[in-house]
Amino acid sequence: MYITTLEDNKKIWEKVLSDVEMSVSKANFNTWFKDTDIIKYENGTIYLSVPNEFVKNWLSEKYHKFILKSLRGIQENIRNVDYIVVSGAKKKELSMLKQSMSINNELPLNDFYINKDDNLNPKYIFDSFVVGTFNELAHAASQAIIKKQGIVYNPLFVYGNTGYGKTHLIQAIGNHLKTSDDKKVFYVTSEKFSVDCVNSIQQNKLNQFKEKYRKYDVLIMDDIQFISNKERSQEELFHLFNTLYDGNKQIIFSSDKHPSYIPGLADRLKSRFSQGMIVDVQAPDAESRMEILRNKSKMNNFYLAEDIINFIAISVQGNIRDLEGILNSVICQTQLKGRDLNMSEIKNLLKNNVKPKKNVSVKEVVKIIASFYNLEETTIYEKTRRKEVVKPRQVIMYILRKDFNVSYPSIGEKLGGRDHTTVIHSCKKIEDELKDNNLLEQELEQIRSMF
Repeated sequence: MYITTLEDNKKIWEKVLSDVEMSVSKANFNTWFKDTDIIKYENGTIYLSVPNEFVKNWLSEKYHKFILKSLRGIQENIRNVDYIVVSGAKKKELSMLKQSMSINNELPLNDFYINKDDNLNPKYIFDSFVVGTFNELAHAASQAIIKKQGIVYNPLFVYGNTGYGKTHLIQAIGNHLKTSDDKKVFYVTSEKFSVDCVNSIQQNKLNQFKEKYRKYDVLIMDDIQFISNKERSQEELFHLFNTLYDGNKQIIFSSDKHPSYIPGLADRLKSRFSQGMIVDVQAPDAESRMEILRNKSKMNNFYLAEDIINFIAISVQGNIRDLEGILNSVICQTQLKGRDLNMSEIKNLLKNNVKPKKNVSVKEVVKIIASFYNLEETTIYEKTRRKEVVKPRQVIMYILRKDFNVSYPSIGEKLGGRDHTTVIHSCKKIEDELKDNNLLEQELEQIRSMF
């Protein structure tokens, strides 16, 4: 089912509540899920109304994964759930407002129409894509593909942390090639591809599965990391890749990390991904965040004062979805109040909606970076000079010093009782390598985005 109307929102949330009711006690259900509702669905995010901050915090901390899983079982394009506090009186107001907006389109609640033939979202086009220093290389690669589809940068592999605009970019390529060049395009997540593959094997329909995916001029596969350790799906993807590539068909992938660091991914697939162009999308800088807010406001036919744009852009240093979530909250509150919000109200809104930066312990840093390099945490603390351990350990020392300002002696003590001069040497080595090692720079960018 695809969410296109207010009635769809109601039916989908009723389905989720049915799932929840069978999984929790009646007391918990009545306490935490009463007076909740879907406000809207936009850019892959469900906006859920809750009656107070206490319920918001409890749902986001205790039931978020369950809610998201249930929603994705209904529609796989759902990427996130955002909880917005709406009091009883305001909820009635908001209900009337939503009905009005569905008619006069003051706020685009229902313009998320997915084409079921190609799975492309028509909202993801280049005209609405903000180009900045954080994504200019990926954007340039996409423009090259448009001019010489299937010839240059084939495959294109775009990677970066969640919410940096990867899906928008790769779908924009698909929408352009579909409308301008009349190409047969298909967008799919690797998770859906894997499910299709398994189902086709179980139903003895593998040939139909192969034919389905080989008929397209452009194949776009999102979130390739979810195919990790799925050997049969990887095998079918490998053969599909070869068929499309040999036919000069354009192939586009996205992932949350460089393919070299996706665990459980076959070497032959990594080799195929490296044949074309691998490019990263980083966190948007402040100037880009301002432009994104201007662009999104314009798309929503909403005026946002420059001082407020500047304040939000500086305050919200997360991903693009965080910015969109705050902007949507501002729009909703503005509509409810019937006037522009003042700076004090904007600050209060951000205080309630922006996640504070959490303190990260040395142990957590070790865990995250060891996982990134596919190592057991315990190896970091061992007295070993194995190459595959030395580099991650040096990166950990560098991150602890540069990003968390931990003292050299303390870092040495925490990482197996090493001398502080060893830590200084390690930090200096990483610092020197960063001067001319672009891959290392990209690795650190990805690692930092995981904290």
